[in-house]
Amino acid sequence: MQPSRDIRLIAPSGYPHDTGAMQRGIGRLEASGHRVSGMDVLERRYLRFAGSDEARAADINALADPSQALPDLALAVRGGYGAHPVLPLLDYDGLRERLGASPVPLVGHSDFTAIQCALYAKSGLVTFGGPMLGPDFGAPDVDEMTMDHFWQTLSASQGRASWSPSGLAVVDVEGLLWGGNLAMLSGMVGSPYFPGIDGGILFVEDVAEPPYRVERMLYHLLYAGVLGRQKALILGDFTSYRLSPYDNGYDLDIAFERIAAAAGIPVIQGLPFGHDVRKFTLPFGVPARLRVEGDEAVLTFAGQPHLRPAENP
Repeated sequence: MQPSRDIRLIAPSGYPHDTGAMQRGIGRLEASGHRVSGMDVLERRYLRFAGSDEARAADINALADPSQALPDLALAVRGGYGAHPVLPLLDYDGLRERLGASPVPLVGHSDFTAIQCALYAKSGLVTFGGPMLGPDFGAPDVDEMTMDHFWQTLSASQGRASWSPSGLAVVDVEGLLWGGNLAMLSGMVGSPYFPGIDGGILFVEDVAEPPYRVERMLYHLLYAGVLGRQKALILGDFTSYRLSPYDNGYDLDIAFERIAAAAGIPVIQGLPFGHDVRKFTLPFGVPARLRVEGDEAVLTFAGQPHLRPAENP
């Protein structure tokens, strides 16, 4: 059983459209002995967002406020569009100063990738791509691997993820681990909130994007000088897309083959990460090693912020 933790909810993007999932997530966390705060963010509505830009930024900026106690971790409630307008409103200096001295894991995925990019680029803060309150903790049936890996990764300064990749590539590279949602990464290139990472290990995922749009976004990263500077590209889940008769046999596998040939770097598929129930929790911004041989890919990483020791409830 996991030690009891203080978990603060943050809602930097869309409002919770599935209130049942949110309540299931809270119920499961509390049933495990955790204390959940920030539940007022679930009631905020402004257009399609979980409150005004200022209110959503305040969720994160509260972590820089010395008058407020820090939680053990901050958990995004969901994705959806909304993070981009928040980025100029974040207190990067205050977050760097306080969380640099007292690290707090911030966890989310999808639109949360924009927050992760900005916090690393402007404050040097390491965050996590991983499960969120509604889609994961509040799923009708939670995935055991997802939950186990989440707590294992957040409970130690080093971690590991292994899976069965497709293809026959043999890879052994080291670099800074980073990535997340492909649309977010592609759309932020050239902005002050996009980190300039050379020699990294980049992981990407997306949802409801057909192969030609996935390929186009990867070409954008390539032509912008990002993709070719990485040691390897790891492909996560690309879900809920549709092919059309016009695709004429063109699919994701072909799109990935074309990008691998154009970029000239190893491209590894099969990472459980993205908009599916089964996902790893991966730090954004720590040294990592990727080894692929035979039917196993192993990603090891170290240096991420982790939960403080606590006694079992």
